[in-house]
Amino acid sequence: MKKIYISFLGLLISLSVMAQSGQLRGKVFDALDNKPLANAHVQVVGSGGTTTDSDGAFSLPCNGAVDVIVSFVGYREVKRKVDNCDEELNIGMAMANQILDDVEITATSNTNRSILYQPVSISKMSEVEIQRGNGLFLDDAINTNVPGVYMSRRAVSSGQQFNIRGYGNGVGFRGASNNFDGQGYKVYLNGIPITDAEGVTLMDDIDFGSIGNVEVIKGPAGSLYGLAIAGVINLETRKPERGKTSVSQQVMAGSYGLQRYTTQLQIGSDRSSLLLNYGKQHSDGFMSHNESKKDFVNMSAEFYPNAKQRINTYFGYSHSYDERGGELTIDQFDTGDYTGNPRYIKNNAHSEITSFRAGLSHIYSFNDKITNTTTFFGSGISNNSSSAGGWTDKNPINYGLRSTLDMKFSLGAGASLSGIVGVESQRQFAQIIGYGMTADSTNLAGYNIIGGLRSNQAAVSGTTSSFTEWTLSLPHDVSITAGIGVSTMSIALDDRNYAAANNIPSGGRPTHYEISYDNLVSPHFAVNKVFNSSLSAYVSYSKGYKAPVGSNIVISTTGELNTGLKPEVGNQFEIGTKGSLLDNKLNYQVALFDAEFSDKMTSVAVPLNSTTTAYTYIANGGKQQNRGVEIAATYNAYQSATGFMNYVRPFANLTYSDFKYKNFTYETIVSGQPALADYSGNAVAGVSPIVANVGVDVAANSGFYANLNYSFKDAMPITSDGAFESQIYRLVNAKIGYHKVISDHFDFDAYFGANNITGQRYYYMVFINQLADAYIPAPDKANYFGGLNLKYIF
Repeated sequence: MKKIYISFLGLLISLSVMAQSGQLRGKVFDALDNKPLANAHVQVVGSGGTTTDSDGAFSLPCNGAVDVIVSFVGYREVKRKVDNCDEELNIGMAMANQILDDVEITATSNTNRSILYQPVSISKMSEVEIQRGNGLFLDDAINTNVPGVYMSRRAVSSGQQFNIRGYGNGVGFRGASNNFDGQGYKVYLNGIPITDAEGVTLMDDIDFGSIGNVEVIKGPAGSLYGLAIAGVINLETRKPERGKTSVSQQVMAGSYGLQRYTTQLQIGSDRSSLLLNYGKQHSDGFMSHNESKKDFVNMSAEFYPNAKQRINTYFGYSHSYDERGGELTIDQFDTGDYTGNPRYIKNNAHSEITSFRAGLSHIYSFNDKITNTTTFFGSGISNNSSSAGGWTDKNPINYGLRSTLDMKFSLGAGASLSGIVGVESQRQFAQIIGYGMTADSTNLAGYNIIGGLRSNQAAVSGTTSSFTEWTLSLPHDVSITAGIGVSTMSIALDDRNYAAANNIPSGGRPTHYEISYDNLVSPHFAVNKVFNSSLSAYVSYSKGYKAPVGSNIVISTTGELNTGLKPEVGNQFEIGTKGSLLDNKLNYQVALFDAEFSDKMTSVAVPLNSTTTAYTYIANGGKQQNRGVEIAATYNAYQSATGFMNYVRPFANLTYSDFKYKNFTYETIVSGQPALADYSGNAVAGVSPIVANVGVDVAANSGFYANLNYSFKDAMPITSDGAFESQIYRLVNAKIGYHKVISDHFDFDAYFGANNITGQRYYYMVFINQLADAYIPAPDKANYFGGLNLKYIF
């Protein structure tokens, strides 16, 4: 009897399994015109995948309840939970829309990751936006597509900086900001901080040509990212296509000796993916002493050990050498004299960097309510550079971790609570050695060589941020967000440049300095309302800090610790709306903000006598009131998966900035006499009142594609006293190409583009408050590029 019972039970189990097993079938189509989408990838999570046929149909083995992911180039990814294998799936896919698509790499406390549900201004760029130009330098994509953000560079491919809503520079020499380093914002690459433990961001070694996704948070972000008073830029490298293995070779050539060669291996399976990328890049530059040479190797991999875990890894190596022609005077720029700055060229001005960056992330879902993400990261950089002022060797090592818990709880009655709790900690050890430069006695007509030692400093800096943010989602698509971050920064400096005069029992100059900035509290509050799942409106408040860096904390002439220096503080109020109109064809974002930055750091002159400045040091000055409006829109004018044209999609954005100094005074020397400089009421230097972009993307179903865009940048003051300003410039750029997949194995893409078609005189960077030096010029003639990408899909 027992054997009969066991046999009967086994039969029931077998029948049950058979009942749940079968073939999952369905069709994938364009949600707008219902036309089938061929070659869309359909994957059952944790199992196999397939592609749709010419009718958009697919069939997959199915066993019980499964999660299905459907992806197709140019369309939003679709995720669907299937409880019944016999269910016939009909999956409509919408064209990707970077204005309103889900945030993918930015931390958020809301489980609904659609930008509609984020009560903050976030701009996204995919490969569509990044590749409108040559895709190598990123600044053209940022400046064309992200209102309120300006990206500049100091040479062909080095000295990159962001200015977010008028903030993003170091402390100036004459009372306000300059352009020698990027501060106030944080940059992440695949979850790894590029910004170091002092808050300085160096991007010379980043391969922007491998970036596939960019997300920009505008405004203080301390409740999720710590010391980020201006905002956060999240970069992500390209990801392999699911279920495909390919090898590709890309070749690009252009004006001024531009060359780029990229070899790439992509392996995408059901439980893992790997991308290995090698890039070699060269440009002669368009002005004197402007050559750029770069070699990049980066590897990213993703593994799914089981349904609960995911492991991401990233490794990057770079060797970069960029010559610096130096800043031009206003007269040089206005007359088109691009021979460079003689002081820079004589010192063989350059930036050479060898770097390694690595990170390991582990994502673990304890259940459907709690998920932990922990990332360990590290970097080592060897950097030597020279400029008009001398030679510097710097060898920083950074390491740290970021760990978060994402939680979500149902409260019943249509309400839920979701949140994030986390910590980010980073530490840096750096050796910085400075030298003067002197003439080479064996070649007086050649470059200067390294001279006497000026400084030798060992620095240890660390920053730790603890943060939490929670979103209460209520009925009728109303959500309330509240968060807080608490950050600390510590800096320790050791002066290793021995001076006998300081080696005395008392009264000598200190050789060790320590300072810390503790309990920097950054709150964030917001309310968001979504209307009819297509429009949203929000109001938010956020606060952030920027702590001093190592070069600010010591008064170099006296050797005193600059104990009176405080972190800068930013408070921002913002209201905005996002949405889709006209049957989801018109997508937009609008943001109005009022940000006040107080305790702005300035340089203060100490007079020796009535005619001479004894020395300068950094102190807190006045305030900066930044008020502005940002508008971005795309319009899907035409779309068809079967007609001659695939899509016609115009886009436009506008930034209006009314930024003023407020109660901003500092001590200086004027005509040999001590004086009080007062910038109160002046327009903030380095910010154009109006910046606008308009363009169109078009693509044909035959494979041809093109884009055309026009950019306008208003004049702006380049000195804080308002005495000098830049010129207005207008740029027209275009690109045309042909992309085709042949017999499912060969992917072919050829393109040709032109920048500055009308031959405008414009700049890559303006050096604020540094006259007579003023401009880093860009090419003032039309310049061209073209390339060929070949991929074999196994």
